[in-house]
Amino acid sequence: MRIFVAGGSGTLGRRLVPLLVARGHQVTATTTSPGKLDLLRQMGAHAVVMNGLDAMSVGETVASAGPDVIVHQMTALSMAHAGKPDLKHPDRWAATNNRLRTEATDHLLGAAAATGVSHVVAQSMANWYGGPEHGRVIEADPLPPEEVAPKMRKSVEALRYVEDRVAKANGVVLRYGPFYGPGATDHVLDLVHRRKFPLVGRGAGYFSWVHIDDAASATVLAMEQKANGVFNIVDDDPAPVGEWLLHVAACAGAKRPVRVPKWLARLLAGEIAVKMMTDGRAFSNAKAKRELGWQLRYPSWREGFKEELA
Repeated sequence: MRIFVAGGSGTLGRRLVPLLVARGHQVTATTTSPGKLDLLRQMGAHAVVMNGLDAMSVGETVASAGPDVIVHQMTALSMAHAGKPDLKHPDRWAATNNRLRTEATDHLLGAAAATGVSHVVAQSMANWYGGPEHGRVIEADPLPPEEVAPKMRKSVEALRYVEDRVAKANGVVLRYGPFYGPGATDHVLDLVHRRKFPLVGRGAGYFSWVHIDDAASATVLAMEQKANGVFNIVDDDPAPVGEWLLHVAACAGAKRPVRVPKWLARLLAGEIAVKMMTDGRAFSNAKAKRELGWQLRYPSWREGFKEELA
């Protein structure tokens, strides 16, 4: 198939594009930076510069590529682009990313309709938000109400928007858990080594990690099978911060993380950071495994981080 990967030079795109090429697909991959064109060519893709926030740029680039499938992997949350995360003001920090989830999604769906592309794959997040008080979050569980996180209202609305728009277009939305693996957790490891990633309270908030290569393999399955709807893309082993952070520090040869009370963390990092560290919910990957036949190379972050940091 002819595959159009919007955002091919991003963290996931760099693992996804070579995988698609290896499976015999003809890949056109985009970047916003001319300096990354050679990187995409080295991965085997036809490389082009595209501005996802410009409808004309998107329309012309998609029309020229003539793809069978469009994969939306454009983000603006990398450390290099956005700098240090500002969890006290998440909507302000993620403003460009939110536009990519709304405006750029519309541009890609419009280009797909105009050129007869039958399937679109887009990304969302499986993070601390939403879900029941007990048990794992499934795809049918709603995203959080605005009062849960008022300072990230626009970010939540952007997630709702991309999930709703792509689902209505019979596409598929993949809710990726936090990535780890090559190029995905350098900032986390830097903070761990500098003891700048503390345990907040009891560290009871769950993270549902996924290795970057497992995320890429799930994306390929969703694309090749032309699945539709929403899928959580996380590993089998959601774990509280108090468990995984100690493991990562030990694997990295770093000192044990410091522990800070909630009130102090609230002053230093804001309410959202405290919620993530103390109140995050575990996500279920049962639907992706059942319906996509997804098999994880790294079923647990325990083995994955150990191998990555060996």
